[in-house]
Parts: sequence; C-alpha cells; structure tokens
Amino acid sequence: MNIKFGDAVRVLIGSHTGKAGLTLLSFLVVISIWVLVTYPLDFGTKEWSNPSVWADNPKAVPPKWVNLFPGSDRVAHSVLDSNTPEDTQIVGKIKSEIYRLPISHKFDGFPTFISFTLNGVEFLERPPLVTLSLIRPDGTIIHLLRHVPSGARDYEAAPIIRYDQTPFRILLTTDQTVRATLSNFHNIQYGTDYDERDLRNLSEQAAFGLPILGDQTTFAVLRGDYEFVVQATFTNAEDSLGAIKVVVGGDVFGGMGTDSQGRDLAVGLLFGFPVALFIGLLASTLTTTIGTSLGIISGYVGGWVDTAIQRLADVVANVPLLPILIFMVIVFGSNLFLIILMLVAFSWPSLTILIRSMVLQLRSGQLVEATQALGATQKRIMVRHILPQTAPFVFAQMIFFTPAAILAEAGLSFLGLGDPSIPTWGQILEQGFRTGAVYVGYWWWVLPPGLLIVLTAMAFVLIALAIEPVLNPRLRTMR
Repeated sequence: MNIKFGDAVRVLIGSHTGKAGLTLLSFLVVISIWVLVTYPLDFGTKEWSNPSVWADNPKAVPPKWVNLFPGSDRVAHSVLDSNTPEDTQIVGKIKSEIYRLPISHKFDGFPTFISFTLNGVEFLERPPLVTLSLIRPDGTIIHLLRHVPSGARDYEAAPIIRYDQTPFRILLTTDQTVRATLSNFHNIQYGTDYDERDLRNLSEQAAFGLPILGDQTTFAVLRGDYEFVVQATFTNAEDSLGAIKVVVGGDVFGGMGTDSQGRDLAVGLLFGFPVALFIGLLASTLTTTIGTSLGIISGYVGGWVDTAIQRLADVVANVPLLPILIFMVIVFGSNLFLIILMLVAFSWPSLTILIRSMVLQLRSGQLVEATQALGATQKRIMVRHILPQTAPFVFAQMIFFTPAAILAEAGLSFLGLGDPSIPTWGQILEQGFRTGAVYVGYWWWVLPPGLLIVLTAMAFVLIALAIEPVLNPRLRTMR
C-alpha cells in the first residue's frame, strides 16, 4: 500500500476502464451543474408537486421522437400563445384587439384536448368581452367561447385587474357550453342531429373533424391549416389584455414523455442527476470518514477502546436497516437527509473492521515503531503515518459506497419511503409502478430512470475496477 496518490491517478487514467468511468462521471457532473444553475432549489415543492404547472400537458404520453419510427403518426403537442395583438381597432371609446394563432394539423389522429388560458386583464370601468373562434381548413368557423371577467367590486378602485396571479383557464373539450356550441355547428353545417350529450368525450373530434354521415357520432380527421382567433372588445381604449394561450394536446410530448399527472419526465429525470450524486457522494464520504476514523482508532489504540468499537460495529452491522427506516419515516416523516443519515449510520461497521485489521499490521511495522521512538503522539502517528498508508484502500471503498448509496435510496424510494418533496429516479420508478405503468405499456416512464440508475452506478464501478491495481500490486505487475 505504498503507492502514491499521483501514481494511483496515473493508473486510473492509463486504463480504458478508468477512462470510460471518468467520462461517464464527467457527463453526470456537467449535467448536475447545469441543473443546479438553471433549476430553482425548491423545484420539488414549487413545480414538480404542483399540478397547476403541468395542467396543459397531455397525460401519460410517450416522447415525440417515437414519430420517427415507421408507421407512427401520433399527434404532436402544440402550445400557441401571444401577448401582442395582430390587429387593433379603436372606434370612439371602444377598442378591439385580435390575436391569431395558426396551427397545422397533418396527423391521422385527433388532439387529446383543447384548453384556453387568459392572463392579466386590466380595465377601468367595464370588463372586456373575450371570444375564441376556430377557423377550419374548409373555411367554416366555430365560435367556441364567449367570456366576460367579473366586474369591479364595491371595494375595488380603478384600474381593475383580473387573472394576474391566477390565470383564467378553461378546458374546452370538457365544457358543456362548448359541447353545445359544437353540436349546433355540426347540426347546422352538416345536417346532423347531435345533442350536447352525444359529444361527451368527443369535443376535440368535433372541432378537428368531419361527421361521418350515417354513422352516429363518428368523425373523420379534417387535415389542414387551422387558426384560433381571439378577439377582446374593451369599453375603454386604455384597457388591456396581458396574454392568451391555446393548447392543443397531443399523443406525444417532449423528449421523455409525461406521467399520469402530465409532468414532463425529462425535467424530473434531469433534476435527479444532482440529487443522485449528492446522495451518493455525501453518504459515501460520511461513511468512509466514520468507518476509517473508528477503524484506525480501534486498531492503533487497542485495549478497551478497541473492544468497545468492535462490539458496537458488530451490533450495528446486525441491525436490520429497513424496519428501522420504516419506523423513522412513520415518526419523523419522509426526508432525504433522514434517509442519508440512516444509510450512514448503518454502513460504517464493515469498513471499520477492515481498516482495523490493516492498522494492526501497520502498527507493528518499522515506520510506526521508529516514529514512536522519536516521541510522536498517538494522534500524529494515526494521522501522518497510518492514514496515508490506508488512503488508497479508503478511496476505493468510498467509490464502492457511492453507487451502493444511490441504489439504496432508489430502492427505498421505490418502496414509498423516499422524500416526496424531491423528485428522484427511484421515486419516478415508484410512481410508475404504483400507477400500473408496467402493465399498460408506459415504457418511457419506467425504463429511463432505471437506466440512469444503472448508468450512474456503472460510472463508479468502472472507476473502482480501474483503481483495483492500486490495491492489488500483483495486478500491476501483470499489466
């Protein structure tokens, strides 16, 4: 164990296994730094666990790149928004603003939903009238919505502001009034005999399709260029509208799809990178620090100190972790730092026992005996002469502990014992299994977090394999 740190680094870099491990680890670190810079620290509670953030996303749909496969023609998810009107007309005190939001629909299927969101309405006297219409490829027009914000209350002074903090959002495809409008449109335009109840769960088909005559409430896709037109009519020229948004839900979304709540899985998976490294590195660092310190003290000091530390290690090593953790979660609640604390508290004994056996050999060596003869203190001998000789082994153990801690947290989260306020790969897996993602074929919900856990563990395993010659001199001579 006399190899120097610089030699150990050269052994690591000189092997293909070490280069692969360092490349993977660098990739993980770069992504983690980018996430820490771009994501808010309270992302878990403020965004990931907030349903309103993901309200406009389709639920449980695969990533959009599945359309690259032959025979796949899923509807793309489209978000149409604007805060600047294309046309403004003022006649006296009356002002009219028109927003146009074009969308091309070339798919074989129908959208999954249509929603409309209104932000920042400001008026002096009376609230504006906001209408939403859909111009179809065949030139027909469907007047989908008429909405008037609530007027001024007795205690409010001008200007009156509506939908500033909480936007007005309506899911058009589930609204009864919109269904009645669509049924009337088809009855007049195509001679059907639809009732509002006939179009339940079919509103998006009625908006983007043509009725198949003779077949009750069945529609064929009307492909082509559509245009949503929003018109806001104000009673005062100084009134204004902040922004509008129309969302046409698709069958695919983003780079990793969505879960059953519409959450963007790519966002959650990215946030899991720094969380995984934080768990692994913090737990492994604390475990190796405690285990190494107690092992050196136990092996060098000896006597009743050695006996006490070894008996404590034997007791802790035989305590089942899972029942203790379940009890702690019930008492104190799910918390990431509690999980890390439990992992550290029950992971150090094995390292302590190994380090003690190494120190017993080093203590009888000529270097330690010469240092003792010179009058060095026990603390100096342990820190300056024993610890450096065990450092390569300790470093290797820390690398091994890192993926073990990551896998342990993922396993505990999979059992429902993770911190719900922080999205981790284990929690994403657990939520997928809990909602039956495996059984209904939501592969994009289960495979990516599992592969990322394996990839992260492999990075540290490859590094550990690369530095194995540092611990075993016979491997160095074989190379």
